[in-house]
Amino acid sequence: MDEITLSLNLADTESAEEPKERIIDRELIIIGGGPAGLTAAIYGGRAQLKPLVLLGQAFGGQAATSNEMENYPGFADGINGMALAESIAKQAIKFGAELVYEVVTEIDETVYPYIVRTYGATYRTKAIILCTGAAPRKLGVPGESQFIGRGVSFCATCDGYFYRDRPIVVVGGGDSAIDEGLYLTRFASKVTVVHRRDTLRANALLQQRAFANPKMEFVWDSEVEEVLGDDTVTGIRVRNNKTDETQVIPADGIFVYIGFRPNVALIDGKLELTPDGYILTDKRQRTTLPGIYAAGDVQDPNFRQTVIAAGTGAAAAMEAERFIAEQQYQAEEKAAQAATTQNTVSPEHLQ
Repeated sequence: MDEITLSLNLADTESAEEPKERIIDRELIIIGGGPAGLTAAIYGGRAQLKPLVLLGQAFGGQAATSNEMENYPGFADGINGMALAESIAKQAIKFGAELVYEVVTEIDETVYPYIVRTYGATYRTKAIILCTGAAPRKLGVPGESQFIGRGVSFCATCDGYFYRDRPIVVVGGGDSAIDEGLYLTRFASKVTVVHRRDTLRANALLQQRAFANPKMEFVWDSEVEEVLGDDTVTGIRVRNNKTDETQVIPADGIFVYIGFRPNVALIDGKLELTPDGYILTDKRQRTTLPGIYAAGDVQDPNFRQTVIAAGTGAAAAMEAERFIAEQQYQAEEKAAQAATTQNTVSPEHLQ
């Protein structure tokens, strides 16, 4: 997909009936406070748009859950994920961005400028950047939430390096699970794949590579019942769903790959999505509504990397600035034409 056709003539919608509640006008609103949203805020701020970042109830996105990131450019010794997010936020504020902990309850795309409602206020804006991210599907078993960041991970690229010469478990049987499991064999002493079925769902080439890798072992027809540990993870308890037998698998790290869920509830039915539920964007981060952009994991099912999310946030903000400038130009042209028409005197009036 190279381009998305933008058919709405926004210059003709400004006369639409406006909501009756008190409205706060903002040039650019960014929804989400992860690396994509915060980077978009830097670029929006530098463009003097004074962007408003609606953080919701959390700050930093998935990056903030990473204990140490060693693959983000510029930090040779690594950096804590939350510290990175705070640093980007500080930079955004320096350029005029405003960050507030407000939860967006509704986006009204039927009027322009668009309306964004939160529990605390109602905003009107010329452009929106959606950076709501994607949440990893969790196992929902005892111990999982307790050990996130202390042995439970959802990102091999982020955390695999910390498990050199240590046994780990990968939960899942799809492309992501096997691909990430193969990546983890570079570091771990052993990678045990736990899958609830007796065959993998991953593509044939990945399966071939996995079965040929001497570091990979498989536990079939089994589901995780509990994540075990003290200060950090020590293993998992699994139950065979055919025999009902349980066993404990020792491991220092548990990597869960049972899918991701993009956070798209706000725009459900308003924007076109991909078949797997992510926001559809073109190469310029444009969605199927003009003036609304998406960046980061909510439109990226493939990479889920902080540096890539930041890049898409920058691109989205640059596109938003161009869009807002074009709308301003069209409004000025329309006003000038109206003034010219009003001041023109017909020949009949000169007689």
